[in-house]
Amino acid sequence: MQYFPISYIEPVFRPPSEARSLILQVTNGCSHNECTFCEMYTAEQKKFSPKKESELFEEIQQAKKIPGVKRIFLADGDAMVLSFRRLKAILEKIRQELPQVERVSAYCLPSNLKKKSIEELAELKALGLGMVYVGCESGDDVVLQKVQKGETYQTSKDALIKLKLAGIKSSVMILNGLGGRKFSEQHAVNTAKLMNETQPEFVSTLVVSFPMGEDRFRAGFEGDYEPLEQNELFREIRTLIANFELDNTVFRSDHASNYLVLKGDLGADKQSMLDKIDLALNKPGAIPLRQEWQRGL
Repeated sequence: MQYFPISYIEPVFRPPSEARSLILQVTNGCSHNECTFCEMYTAEQKKFSPKKESELFEEIQQAKKIPGVKRIFLADGDAMVLSFRRLKAILEKIRQELPQVERVSAYCLPSNLKKKSIEELAELKALGLGMVYVGCESGDDVVLQKVQKGETYQTSKDALIKLKLAGIKSSVMILNGLGGRKFSEQHAVNTAKLMNETQPEFVSTLVVSFPMGEDRFRAGFEGDYEPLEQNELFREIRTLIANFELDNTVFRSDHASNYLVLKGDLGADKQSMLDKIDLALNKPGAIPLRQEWQRGL
């Protein structure tokens, strides 16, 4: 086997759309790592730490040996927590050693951007940072508090507006079913409101899932959490889309966790997506759905 010049502390996660990107693990784990719905970075070896700059720069230099690198994804959970200085140095090193790279992207918590100015973000954009994946999860403050997200409607709004003004594209992740039955309506309505006020370039939904059990998640709801059945998930996402007032946003619910696959541009395809949801709700079997064995994270 040919030597691969990048080292990883596993598991390593990336968005589905970064399947062909070179992953550089600039940090290990997640700096927040308290969200009760997320178990991605709970393993002992995933305790948050930045990679040593000298080690990372050596990997970037060695990455010249990898053919066809056009895009790079900065892992792990929130590489954007790094200071402006460190992010700038990483992007400059990528540009120096891999000038053919067309775009760099990363996961981003809204709070990662609190201390970064629009001018600093614009400078990162000029150095190649083209898009960040922002885990908003919900626009409802009650739900966000119950899942210990560490964010609010306002912090998410501020971050998305900063990115827009800096010219960096946002791909926002929303969790279908996050508030359970009691908070489903307000979760959908307030999330749509957040998207309408910020107009991100991409929005995607995942269905909240608990492969390692629900105990930690349920504790935050203090008995108020009832998971949504399949049709209730469909009704929630219908409420979300019906309340969208988006001008030019690509919408996707094609992640493997979703039962119903939806793809389209908002607002052009809004009605066709609503029609598809109505068909799934009112005429079972009329359109294909993912079976349980086909779903996953």
